[in-house]
Amino acid sequence: MIKPKVGFIVYGTHKDGLADPMGKPFIDKKVVAGAKKALRSAGVQLVEYPTVLATKPESRECLAKFKKADDIDAIVLFSGTWIWASELIAAIRDFASTGKGIVIWTNPGSQGWRPVGGLVLHGAMMEIGLRHRFVYGDYKDPKEIERIASYCRGAHMKNLLNMSTIGAFGGRGMGQTCGRADPSQWMKVFGIDIDSRDTTELIKTAKAVGKPELLRARTRIKKLFTGKVPDDEISNRSIRLYLALKKLVKKNNFDFYTIQSFPGLGDEYSATCFAQSMMLEDGVGTSTLGDFNTLLTVKLMGDLSTERVYYGDLQHIDKTNNEIKIIGDGACPPSLAGKIGPAGFAQHGIPTEGEAGGLAVQLVCKVGEGVLARLGRNDGEFEMIITRCSIFEPPKSKIAARRNECGIPFWPHGFVTAHCDIEQLLEGWTNEYACLGYGRNLYEDLKAFCELTGIKAIAL
Repeated sequence: MIKPKVGFIVYGTHKDGLADPMGKPFIDKKVVAGAKKALRSAGVQLVEYPTVLATKPESRECLAKFKKADDIDAIVLFSGTWIWASELIAAIRDFASTGKGIVIWTNPGSQGWRPVGGLVLHGAMMEIGLRHRFVYGDYKDPKEIERIASYCRGAHMKNLLNMSTIGAFGGRGMGQTCGRADPSQWMKVFGIDIDSRDTTELIKTAKAVGKPELLRARTRIKKLFTGKVPDDEISNRSIRLYLALKKLVKKNNFDFYTIQSFPGLGDEYSATCFAQSMMLEDGVGTSTLGDFNTLLTVKLMGDLSTERVYYGDLQHIDKTNNEIKIIGDGACPPSLAGKIGPAGFAQHGIPTEGEAGGLAVQLVCKVGEGVLARLGRNDGEFEMIITRCSIFEPPKSKIAARRNECGIPFWPHGFVTAHCDIEQLLEGWTNEYACLGYGRNLYEDLKAFCELTGIKAIAL
């Protein structure tokens, strides 16, 4: 999981030990220390600013420093006591031009007048339309700390995507309409450039993979699967395609990529499902069918989680119990295999969707808590639907029957219970694909990313 780097700034007019009429310092050093410790415990790297901000010169000097620090994802403005908002707002506005995250945090308490300092600055930023998150919460409350930490992680992802490049191998797959991208919109909203290649060089690179390189790849693959790695030409092409993708993603400096899969490559050389599985296993953000919306969702989930991400079809939804089956066409990172057994090998198996054939991954996803989500567009505008979920494994006595239900039992299965109003989920979903990520933090992290980028979050 990522660890955002955040500037921690205390502000307040009555500082440097100035005491109130009762003899207590306005700024409580214990509260400040507790706040910093809580953020560090939540995985936030802090860069502490030594001066408590009270004047315009102090504010300008401090925020100019953080504005120029490219490795800073966000700042936390901690209310030490009351403040004259006019002393900070201009410098904050200037810093906000970076697009980095801004949190105003007030730890509750009457002594010290911290709420006044927080609310006056919150109001000033609202007045001039500066995007920020206002948190009024105790550092001892994990939920309040998570509101800050999730916003900082969202800010990290926003900054990470800025000036990144998506590689697109081939064009639209399977007639996808709701996964295509307007390059200008992606540059405007995310700062992402979309670069494209046809699959000619990909096939050429795959064919050029020699036996020694192929054997080395087989040795690594064997450790991730049960059973012998199939040794035939179809399987070799699947592995070669994986190695070729790694080379061209690196050669072209693609930060993440999408691939058409079929028609085209899957008919002429190899189905992409095994190569996609291994790229996901390597932690690379990817999607099939030239689906950019799934791609960005996978990228976000993968970077924000400690586990790999699975994307597949919402193959069946049972409205009576909120159970969803996610079944991908042979693509799933093998490390997600559950107690039913390690990942196994299968064949793609659908000649109308990849006549050349290829290796596929066979598994049932392991038990865990996580999130189902997908970026999409509604009337041309981005929105993301997000719901919490639990991943479960059916009993061993029933697993064969449950896998047979779809008619393709050898493709990877994820059995999920969605914790939401299922009608709202169906109404808001924008594609047949779902992205499944492990980790309770993903729900708030994805919401924060949407807030920071101006995307409508449909959080169920």
